[in-house]
Amino acid sequence: MNRYLYDIVYISLLPILATVILAAVNYRKSGKSLKVFSWFIFLSGFIQFTSTAVIFIKINNLPFLHLYVASGLPCLVWFYKTVLDGFISSRIMWCIALAFLVFTIINSLFFQDIFHFNSYALFLESIIIIVLALFTFMFLLNNTMRETGIVDIKSITWINAGLFVYYLTCLMLYYFAEKIFTRYSRELLNYTWVFHDIVSMIMYSCFFIGLWKRSKTPSI
Repeated sequence: MNRYLYDIVYISLLPILATVILAAVNYRKSGKSLKVFSWFIFLSGFIQFTSTAVIFIKINNLPFLHLYVASGLPCLVWFYKTVLDGFISSRIMWCIALAFLVFTIINSLFFQDIFHFNSYALFLESIIIIVLALFTFMFLLNNTMRETGIVDIKSITWINAGLFVYYLTCLMLYYFAEKIFTRYSRELLNYTWVFHDIVSMIMYSCFFIGLWKRSKTPSI
């Protein structure tokens, strides 16, 4: 990989680090939804930096991706459950999280083991987050959430936008991942992941802005 491509990969970690720090600083002052989302940020930051460190000792870091997907989606469903409370049944949300967790464990055990790219789970995760993000946009645009008195509206809007842009953009990447890995050159694969890192930077920048704009309303 060219040196400037490596630079992009390393630079992509900066928004993650900044977001983790801001989430930690604001945690006690945040509302319920942002506290839940902060746990996703902490989890994401830990796995991202650990998996990057593992690369330096030339160990396959894909097991961390399997862990990230299996634990990250339930965290995000938990976040959306707090945001969409009263609009979507909590039982439905937890069933989605549990069903996905079972699916990704089965996928990692029998179809795409922990040393292979888990594109099936990533593709399904993307669809779930896109649907939940669209539901959230609908309620925000219709001022439905504002009428319920939910706090941190501005923050939730930015966070939801970041999730929607990332998962919508990467949906086709995950769908065609198997072909990209097996049929195309290493150079194309490198550029594909650089593109992924750029989209990731956009997502975490949205997260950072969202946490920065957190509501001044006392936490609940």
